[in-house]
Amino acid sequence: MSRTLQNFDADWKFHLGDIPIKLAIKGGMTGGVTDTQVIEESEWLKIADFDERERSVINEDEWTRVDIPHDWCVEGSYIYDGDKEKQYRNHGYLPVGVGCYRKVFNIHMEDFGKKIGIEFEGVMRNSTVWVNGHLMGTHQSGYIGFFYDLTDLLRYGDEGENVIFVKVDASEYEGWWYEGCGIYRHVWLVKTNRLHVKRYGTYITTPTVQEEEAHVSIRTNVCNENPFSMDFTLSTSIVDCNGKIVGCTNDNKTINGDTTIEIESGVIISNPELWSPERPYLYVAVSDVIAEKKIIDSYKTTIGIRTIEFTPDKGFYLNRKPYIIKGTCNHQDFAAVGIALPDQITEYKIRLLKEMGSNAYRAVHHPPSPELLHLCDSMGMLVIDENRKLDVSPDGIKNLKSMLFRDRNHPSIIMWSLENEELLEGTKVGTRMLDTLSRITHKIDPTRPTVACMNHAWNEGGYGSSVDIMGYNYGQRNDQYIKDHEKYPDRIMIGSESSSCTTTRGEYTNNALFGYCSSYGDHIPEWACSHEKSWQDLVSYPFISGIFVWTGFDYRGEPVPNKYPCIGSHFGIMDSCGFPKDAYYYYKSIWTDEPTVHIFPHWNWPGKEGQQIDVWGYSNCETVELFLNDECLGIKVVDRTSHLDWKVIYAPGNLIAVGKNNGVEVIRKVVVTTGYPEKMKLYVEKIASKSEENVIVIIKVSIVDHNETIVPTADNEVVFNVKGNGKVIGVGNGNPSSHEPDKGIRRRAFNGHCMAIIQIGDGKGDVSLEVTSKSLASTSLVIN
Repeated sequence: MSRTLQNFDADWKFHLGDIPIKLAIKGGMTGGVTDTQVIEESEWLKIADFDERERSVINEDEWTRVDIPHDWCVEGSYIYDGDKEKQYRNHGYLPVGVGCYRKVFNIHMEDFGKKIGIEFEGVMRNSTVWVNGHLMGTHQSGYIGFFYDLTDLLRYGDEGENVIFVKVDASEYEGWWYEGCGIYRHVWLVKTNRLHVKRYGTYITTPTVQEEEAHVSIRTNVCNENPFSMDFTLSTSIVDCNGKIVGCTNDNKTINGDTTIEIESGVIISNPELWSPERPYLYVAVSDVIAEKKIIDSYKTTIGIRTIEFTPDKGFYLNRKPYIIKGTCNHQDFAAVGIALPDQITEYKIRLLKEMGSNAYRAVHHPPSPELLHLCDSMGMLVIDENRKLDVSPDGIKNLKSMLFRDRNHPSIIMWSLENEELLEGTKVGTRMLDTLSRITHKIDPTRPTVACMNHAWNEGGYGSSVDIMGYNYGQRNDQYIKDHEKYPDRIMIGSESSSCTTTRGEYTNNALFGYCSSYGDHIPEWACSHEKSWQDLVSYPFISGIFVWTGFDYRGEPVPNKYPCIGSHFGIMDSCGFPKDAYYYYKSIWTDEPTVHIFPHWNWPGKEGQQIDVWGYSNCETVELFLNDECLGIKVVDRTSHLDWKVIYAPGNLIAVGKNNGVEVIRKVVVTTGYPEKMKLYVEKIASKSEENVIVIIKVSIVDHNETIVPTADNEVVFNVKGNGKVIGVGNGNPSSHEPDKGIRRRAFNGHCMAIIQIGDGKGDVSLEVTSKSLASTSLVIN
């Protein structure tokens, strides 16, 4: 019997609010019954539902059916208390609290004798789990997964049903951003033989990589949970992307009962394909445990062969070649779904970043989901994997180790961030704490450097010497990293957090009343700088290994520089839906060689005829020529690290930017004065899961005039009606001050755009979508 990994996401029941748990269970289980009391078998199922009432009188109307991932916070209504409670502001003024989940399931008698456990990838926040009335444990962090062994507690076959109950208390926050509430990452039921590869039981490195061959080192932990010793063979095969075995190793071992052993082996791969963001080539190590001539466990580990090196003077090298890190920082939420992202939405976000030219992702400020890392491996994205906080408590060290053991085989990860902007930076206590975390990290994974993402005290107390790389959050302030390089030329530096320029998509004036920031980027927090300044520093000073712009996407909470009614951030290069802001095209022009020219603002300014408008442009062409209604307004030579600007007297019509190389037009951007909104134009992004089930469809709506030109100020309400095997799981528009519910079927457009996310239940059957708006022509489509 090989291992099985059963997705456990479907068919949970959810109750918003606390439920008193008054159980009467003997034998050390939860409750206050003495050992002399006897529980009749008929009572077992009554108490297994974790309610003091019998099952027959439980009000199922108090429970709703949900599938995991689930974030109940995003389902709430916005509240405002005058900013008395910081948490409301952090959560985008959405309330938190307590919620309960329960799931009834059966285990076949044929599974008796196996090891069976449950894996929670992430529950926000404090979670307590009971199974069949037995308290399994409490896990406090919302950002790292946990596992419980259920083998002895389960009922098999005719023994009856099993009930798992999870209480989630999200009343207290871990961070200062929107964190959501609930079981928001996948849940898995894991079944293995009692002789098996341990959880996170492989560690695969490539200590030597040459063009002709790569040495692959394999360390495998095998666990025997039988009470007797066993003879077995561990056979590990390295398989390329075509399914061909390119290396293998076999080890014959004897293992005592109730023991774990580590087996070290290695293979040589000839002419290895190297992993990079541009060509993310992956191998797979298949570790088979063989006993009595049968494969009783099979464990797969993804491998990417590559080399990394950080230098103090010339930056970062990937596969021994200079490589510029073009990164963004990102929280894990998205429009319509909060933090409960289907894997397809995670894939969509990474794809949008790559299309912009980004090649690196910093997960802030916590470990990301396993799915995100798998996607970064397969799609090609470098990653800073981040520990939640500076914490040497038993739980803090346990969480750090869990992250390291879970993630250390991912080729996408290039460094471990051990902290972010901690108050103890530069202090004696902080230095001791950071040193402890760094030593733990190097012991578990000596192949990657550690970094501290600091916003002060870079040169105090020896703090930064506890890590390999010093991260500069906003090091461009007062040219901090430039001055420090002169004093400490051997220090390795990276722009771990840069820019923080606040802009709102489609807005061109600062409006505190509505909570909007101009797209010219002239409202910059005191600690921050423009997008251009961040990149210009990197270009000018090659000792900076790369930058991570704050942020790739807008996110809920942290509505700097505004407060209520603003409920979301403005830092994103894209808004919370992934619609590009103007700054997106700055990065596309500097991070890609795809011909790009972009000008803004829009050209709908009734009442401003004859007034001067600032027109900005971004391009990677050699020159850009601007026209208004066929009149040339001048040719500008392009500096890719900066913007172009013209002073244009407004007149309705066509504003055209023509990008040229060697005097020949290669691309143009046309901005026109539009007519009134008349209809809707739909753009469909259809993303299937690996199994081609649970298809996610993103419907992007643009409000257009009679010429099908997007009306940049349109705010019409749009309604999404779905028929067939699908449902709307959320809507959004990227407006950081919108208080419309995300969980609904209607949404106002914001500056011309809105979107809906549709889930097709089993990936089969046609789904029809009708999109309507009171003042616009309706439209429809069939998703098949």
